[in-house]
Amino acid sequence: MRTVGVDLGGTKCLAVALEGGTVVDECRVQTPVGETALLDALADVATSVGAGPDVLGVGVGVPGLVDRGGVLRFAPNLPGVVDLDIKAELELRLGGQVRVDNDATCAAWGERQAGAAQGYDDVILVTLGTGIGGGIVAGGALLRGANGFAGEIGHMVVDPDGPDCPCGQRGCWERFASGSGLGRLAQQAAAEGRAAQVLALAGGDPARVRGEHVTAAAAEGDLEAHAVLAQLGWWVALGLANLANVFDPQAFVLGGGLVEAGELLLDPVRAAFGQLLTGASHRPAVAIVPATLGEHAGAIGAACLFDIGREIAPA
Repeated sequence: MRTVGVDLGGTKCLAVALEGGTVVDECRVQTPVGETALLDALADVATSVGAGPDVLGVGVGVPGLVDRGGVLRFAPNLPGVVDLDIKAELELRLGGQVRVDNDATCAAWGERQAGAAQGYDDVILVTLGTGIGGGIVAGGALLRGANGFAGEIGHMVVDPDGPDCPCGQRGCWERFASGSGLGRLAQQAAAEGRAAQVLALAGGDPARVRGEHVTAAAAEGDLEAHAVLAQLGWWVALGLANLANVFDPQAFVLGGGLVEAGELLLDPVRAAFGQLLTGASHRPAVAIVPATLGEHAGAIGAACLFDIGREIAPA
């Protein structure tokens, strides 16, 4: 029987239809502004891949704080959207059962069901993009917390005196270990004369240096670019070590745009993680692997909130 999953992002909305664990249809549209337009777009994109009374259910992954009732309470990347009851509104529009969860939580479930996290009962997905998102699988089930807000790992404070974060705090992990963090490290290195090739790729202006200039230079063997990625890897590993001390996972699955750097980033992350994890030599090894589902992870995971004849990720 068909299930539908929708992944709502700040710029695009992607829907997939699953049958027998296989993606059989997909559709994407731009994310509109405003609550009514947003709900209409979600309903339209879900309907375009077969959502309706005859499907088992529609799962929706959205960025922000989603409570256990399917209400989006807070979404910094969706202007004007506050306390939006997505579950109830979409059930009215679609005429079937809807489940709503955080987008990174859905992505974690997608990787657990069909991607790099298969075979792990205790695993944490970390998305390294402009910011950092996370989803936690514990004991084979999604960990949502008392209110449904678990997994906001990017906002662990790792330096109380660090840079301001859009969330209102200072020194959040994502300010150091995300794409914006890499850009800041690269600009600093270029301004201090520690990244000549990176600076050249940016046209000689330190203010124009971006993360992609670092990865491009590192791919060409530039040692200074490798040093910048090693700095970033340390910050990524710091957060992973903190999470490992709390949750004791078998593995971390890393997704998001930064992971496109491949082993150029993953190697320094693994090396620093081994140094930062408490009692590392006395623990079983924790795998750190790249995600495999790409942009489809969230939509697939949302669809997998339902399964034939049973609920595999109860809300």
